[in-house]
Amino acid sequence: MNARIQPRFCREFHPVGTRVAVGDTVFGGMAVQVIAGPCAVESTGQIHQAAQAVARAGATALRGGAYKPRTSPYSFQGLGPDGIDLLADAGAAAGLPVVTEVMAVADIARVRARADVLQVGARNMQNQPLLRALGQQRTPVLLKRGMCATLDELLWAAEYVLAGGNDQVMLCLRGIRTFGTHTRNTLDIGAIPVLKAQTHLPVLVDPSHAAGKRELVPALARAAVAAGADGLIVEVHPDPDQALSDGRQSLCPGGFASMMQELSTVAQAVGRTLG
Repeated sequence: MNARIQPRFCREFHPVGTRVAVGDTVFGGMAVQVIAGPCAVESTGQIHQAAQAVARAGATALRGGAYKPRTSPYSFQGLGPDGIDLLADAGAAAGLPVVTEVMAVADIARVRARADVLQVGARNMQNQPLLRALGQQRTPVLLKRGMCATLDELLWAAEYVLAGGNDQVMLCLRGIRTFGTHTRNTLDIGAIPVLKAQTHLPVLVDPSHAAGKRELVPALARAAVAAGADGLIVEVHPDPDQALSDGRQSLCPGGFASMMQELSTVAQAVGRTLG
């Protein structure tokens, strides 16, 4: 690396924390924002029911996958373009901006046309062609840490987007792969204050993928807020046991509403607000 080039992700490059505006929602301010919704968009009824439920509970954005990179090629892969339209319609009806994953450069224009935030999943964190293409956009990007990636690798992945001119980047910790088997992944809580010190970018946490079990999600979410996370992205399904993807780690609407009440108390205890 040219020693004279200062990375755009560094605090020294941008001493004041970046605030990413998504509609009326601001990530990186005093409020801890919560993105919630199902892992995958499955049907009109499912996504609308989920959207209304998370909105009532205080979520400030709706998540839902239309393109699903799955470990097995025989698992549900999402509804593709139809899923994008269903997600956008459900978000509009509930008054929520929408967050969804984009997997390929060829899909950016289609997804960007209806989504408010473009998510880069853990499997694509170092997909440089995709990151470079997202750098040419002005739509906010939510970049997830790869399952075996170091924090430096996450930050340099973000640099690909920033270097292209898109400064609306948010980082997301979703757990890393370790020798532990008690959770799906190991949530690196210590990475939250480290990233907050090293970068000006908002830091979000995905407790659902870290936990892998819905009963563990609220505790990890509370810990993330206490450690300084700027937001959460949580999986919520109207009927988790019937979900086509990640049902075991998805909260039901009632469980999500209860968690939101707990998070409000934690946020106040550390001098912040929820949503």
